Amino acid sequence: MQALPRRIPPLLHPKHFNRINPALSAASVRPFHAGAQLRALDLAFDYHENGGKATGAPIVILHGLFGSKKNNRSMSKALARDLGRPVYAIDLRNHGDSPHDTTHNYIALAEDTENFLQQHNLKDPTLIGHSMGAKTAMTVALRNPESCASIIAVDNAPVDAALASDFPKFVMGMQKVEEAKVKTQKEADKILEAYAKDLPVRQYLLTNLIKSPESSANHLKFRIPVRILAHSLDDMADFPFSDPEKNRFEKPALFVRGTRSHYVSDETLPIIGRFFPRFELVDVEAGHWVISENPEEFRRAVVEFLQDKE
Repeated sequence: MQALPRRIPPLLHPKHFNRINPALSAASVRPFHAGAQLRALDLAFDYHENGGKATGAPIVILHGLFGSKKNNRSMSKALARDLGRPVYAIDLRNHGDSPHDTTHNYIALAEDTENFLQQHNLKDPTLIGHSMGAKTAMTVALRNPESCASIIAVDNAPVDAALASDFPKFVMGMQKVEEAKVKTQKEADKILEAYAKDLPVRQYLLTNLIKSPESSANHLKFRIPVRILAHSLDDMADFPFSDPEKNRFEKPALFVRGTRSHYVSDETLPIIGRFFPRFELVDVEAGHWVISENPEEFRRAVVEFLQDKE
C-alpha cells in the first residue's frame, strides 16, 4: 500500500515541535500517567455478525468526537460481510448511549475500551478508530499491546496537535442551540449554520439532538454533555505517550489519512514509524471525515489490509 506524495504542515502546538523530530530525544509520558487507574465505564455497542456468518476474530470500531456507533453502522455491516468477522461498534464515554463522566481524555477512553474487550472476552481484535477513536485505539495498543492484534487509525497521528478551529466553533454552536431551547431540528440547524457552514457536518452534529429527558420540558437537548466535551478539547488535541523507546506496538498498524486533511501530515510519519514500526499508510480521497466521505475506498483499504494479515 502506497501513500500519495504530499507535504502539509502539521498543525502543532509550538511547544511540541520537537516531539515529532526523530533526531531529537523524546520526552517522557505526559502528566496523566498511562498506568493511572480511572473508573472504567460500561460502553453501549451495536453488534454486527452478518446473519451469524461472521465468526472470525472480532473488529471493534471507535467513532470520532461528537459521533456515535450509528455513524459506523453501514461500514460495520460491510466489514462483517466482506471479512467474515463480527464487528462491535461502540459508543465511547460521553457519546451516544454510553455513560457520562467529567473525565474525558485518552487514558480514560482507552481504559473504557480495554474494559470492553475484557467484558466481552474479545481475543485478538482489530481496533478501528476515526479521529478521537484513532488516538484511543493507538493509546490502547501502546498501553497494552497484547490486547489487540492490529489497529487501523483513521486520520489522526500519535502527536500533540491542535484540533482544527472548527471544533471549538461546533461546541459554541451546540451551546447556543441548547440556550435557545429549540423545539425542532430545523430551528437548531438555523442556529448551528453560523458555526458549521457545511450541511453534512451540521447533520452529523444534529444526530445528537434529542427531546430533553426532563419530563416537564418540551424542547430539544444534545444527548452528549456539551460542557464536558468543551472543557476536554485540549485533552483531545494531546497524546499521552511521547517516548517510542518505552511504548511501542510491534504488530500490524494501518494509518488511513484523508488527502484534503491536515491531521496526518508527512512530518508526522517518522514518529508514527517509531511508535508503530510495522505501519502501512493509505491515502483516501477525502477530508477529515474519511469513512463518510469516501466509504468505498476506505472499505477496500481495510479489507485489503486485514486480508493480507490472515
